[in-house]
Amino acid sequence: MLRQLSRCLTRRTSNEVDVVNQLSRVLSSCYSPNMFHAGVGAKQPEIGEVMIRYSILALMSAFLFFAARSTQAQTQTVLHNFTGGTDGRYPDAGLTADGKGKFYGTTQGGGDSGNGTVFQLSPNGSGGWNETVIYSFCSAPNCADGVGPFFSYVTLDSLGNLYGTTCGGGSSSNGGTVWELSPVGPSWKETVLYSFNGFSRGNFCPINGLIMDSAGNLYGTTYSDGPASVFKLSPSSGGWTEQVIYSFSGDGGLRYNGLAMDSRGNIFGSTPSTVFELSPNGNGGWTPTVIHSWLGTTFVLPTGNPVLDSAGNLYGITYQGGAYGTGSVYKLSPKRKGGWAFKSLYSFNGCPHHLGGPVAGVVLGVSGNLYGTTPLGGSYCGTTNQGYGTVFELVAPVGSGSYTEKVLWNFSGTDGANPYATLTRDSAGKLYGTTASGGSNGGGVVFEVTP
Repeated sequence: MLRQLSRCLTRRTSNEVDVVNQLSRVLSSCYSPNMFHAGVGAKQPEIGEVMIRYSILALMSAFLFFAARSTQAQTQTVLHNFTGGTDGRYPDAGLTADGKGKFYGTTQGGGDSGNGTVFQLSPNGSGGWNETVIYSFCSAPNCADGVGPFFSYVTLDSLGNLYGTTCGGGSSSNGGTVWELSPVGPSWKETVLYSFNGFSRGNFCPINGLIMDSAGNLYGTTYSDGPASVFKLSPSSGGWTEQVIYSFSGDGGLRYNGLAMDSRGNIFGSTPSTVFELSPNGNGGWTPTVIHSWLGTTFVLPTGNPVLDSAGNLYGITYQGGAYGTGSVYKLSPKRKGGWAFKSLYSFNGCPHHLGGPVAGVVLGVSGNLYGTTPLGGSYCGTTNQGYGTVFELVAPVGSGSYTEKVLWNFSGTDGANPYATLTRDSAGKLYGTTASGGSNGGGVVFEVTP
């Protein structure tokens, strides 16, 4: 019987993207449906959703599982499993490479007081990695040093200083902070650059990371379902000065959205219904321009961090919307005579078809390919389980064709679950990122995927 199954399965297609579905279809064509009935399990791959009625079906299921894994040519390595304790918990931000082989990141929880950490990941010289917590938040009285870096990736300057945000804590009514970590010998010193007023409507709880211009000014966003803001922090002789450079009121705030800056100092971001550009006006102010709007259409919720290519094209994602209502990747290109041209590059087709809506932005690869994550979906997606997420590649067309999607990794839970962060890509093409949960301890992981 097993030989018969093997001969039948050799006729399957070689499309690695949808291999599990293909194997399942081949299986159904090879054997009578009277041998089994479909019953969905909470945390099993689609090929394992068939409930075993006969002993031979156990062999068939095992064969399918390992065949599906063997066709996944990409490899994934867990570099660190967070315990959920002092080493951190819930890493929901991306990684920042220092160019010397080390990565820096944040966790929303864990640490000495359970209020989040900044960590360093460095090679141990034996093929593995060491995770070191370089700062635990709420180490100061009344948590004046900050609480909870939400989606706050780390910004690294030329001197090796690190910058980021916390949504809570600080010295002004728990409104959050912008912080700096400076290396002092083998340790690190934290300095709060600015504490937001928790009673300031629309300008507290900074979320996501910061961008830095050539003069050392920092820019970020505050979180809100209603009023929100884009702010600027400027160094001065007496410390740092905060300025709100753009406020949002009736368009749903900023949610988890980040910013991007082009070579001329223009800032780009998104709200739940628009993509905007902020341009310096030459007098210390900023001119806002909506370069694309989804107002009057289906709710799409653009989120994550936008990214610019060398030609000035802007790429972003939506958590909803697209052809199937479960998210998309879009491109905005500047026109020669002004304005921007919008193009939808890819629509995610949601669970159970391997991908749910993305939350993080994409990163650029060679030949126009794009890489990203979805926090849900994947091979383990079923009617009672939304899946553990994926790492995907969008392959750019040659000529006038369309982008095609390739799943590089399907998370299973034990190797990580729910990647919310933008990936980091190195010069060799390897992808690094975090998952907010899963792993051997359930506290999330840092991972590497080799396409």
